[in-house]
Amino acid sequence: MDVLLLARGQFGFTVGFHILFPTLTIGLAWFLVWFESRWMRTRRAYWLELYRFWVKIFALTFGMGVVSGLVLSYQFGTNFSRFSDMAGPVMGPLLSVEVLTAFFVEAGFLGIMLFGWDKVGPRLHFVATLLVAIGTTNSAFWILSANSFMHTPQGAEWIDGQLVPTDWWAVVFNPSFPYRLGHMLLASALSTALVVAGGSAWCLRRNLYRGAGLAGLRVAISVLAVAAPLQILVGDLHGLNVREHQPVKVAAMEGLWDTTAGAPLLLFAIPDQDAQDNRFEIGIPKLASLILTHDPDGRVQGLRSVAPQDRPPVLPVFFGFRVMVGLGLVFLLLGAWGVWRWIGGRLETDSRLLSTFMVCTPLGFVATLAGWIVAETGRQPWLVHGLIRTADGISPVSAASVATSLVLFVIAYGLLLLTYLYYVFVLVRTGPQLPAHHAPAIRGARAGELADEVEPFVAARRTEP
Repeated sequence: MDVLLLARGQFGFTVGFHILFPTLTIGLAWFLVWFESRWMRTRRAYWLELYRFWVKIFALTFGMGVVSGLVLSYQFGTNFSRFSDMAGPVMGPLLSVEVLTAFFVEAGFLGIMLFGWDKVGPRLHFVATLLVAIGTTNSAFWILSANSFMHTPQGAEWIDGQLVPTDWWAVVFNPSFPYRLGHMLLASALSTALVVAGGSAWCLRRNLYRGAGLAGLRVAISVLAVAAPLQILVGDLHGLNVREHQPVKVAAMEGLWDTTAGAPLLLFAIPDQDAQDNRFEIGIPKLASLILTHDPDGRVQGLRSVAPQDRPPVLPVFFGFRVMVGLGLVFLLLGAWGVWRWIGGRLETDSRLLSTFMVCTPLGFVATLAGWIVAETGRQPWLVHGLIRTADGISPVSAASVATSLVLFVIAYGLLLLTYLYYVFVLVRTGPQLPAHHAPAIRGARAGELADEVEPFVAARRTEP
């Protein structure tokens, strides 16, 4: 067994599991801000129903993110201790700032969000929701800054065998950071919109909580319609940045072995790394050059431009990129379809559209995982691009110990995921019900009717000072 491959596999598995939960909490926090702001402005029950339902999903997901994320910090010391020693002066402060300025804010105000309805006034409760949303976004800021430094390092130099910061502004705002942060935030928005759309469609299909279901679906479609084209734009800008700083990763994404002017866009191929060739190629001439250089005859660097030991694993990068881009186009079509049916007044009655949203609920997470596979596998064989090789950052541990812990992680995380999904399904089946001490909301409104447009909702809650 290869300790390098096992350590990479273990970290890849745990970070892939973990990223699912921040992806949802980052986007869902801002959905909750919108739901509560609409409730405070309109006093319509379905906004409060939506908030009280999705805040439970948020809390459950936040807890899973905390549990799964703690392990990653330990793995820096157990499996990548040499990397921690070499890059610690940069990575340590960035991750510490994330905990101090982001995680503590989220955790501190989450209790008010969940349990403060009858203990604080509406405005203070809304401020707590807003601060949690800001905290989740701030967390993404610092984590993406640290990760982007590993892709496009700047602002640090080697001193006594360690990467020591010489310019923190350059470290934090490294060349790939703005594009990667925007790409991740939009991925969170799209993933959350699909989850909310799927849950709302489920309510409408079963003629349950139609006010909350229709309102939630409209918000989700609005986010899809805006975020999907923005993601395509940001993805294009990100691709240009990657081509400038990590051209070999782009070559793996495109399955391009030779440096080519007028490179084709391969719709399908099976890259063979040993033969340094592709099998069963189907491509569109010059389209890759047009996308990557905005010139149909532009020159794109190939994999053979570097030594074999400096090339990433091509197969997962090549297919991961196509899964990500393909799903991005699906999200664009879903948003357009939803807007079209909304404008036509048939959003809540189009059973085919509702069923499609239900089926597509997990696709945002699939696209996110595919994107992270492209980004992180495409960076290989480097931990810090051009500065620290992955093989040089591994701890002096045995392959057997890494393999044992990997098996235990797979079992433990599998049980955690099953437990999480079970409680999510329980919450979904219960539906967006309000507590008994609130005035009951009108449910079961017919097609096109939002429940509280029939009867205004007045909550039996404490009067704000």
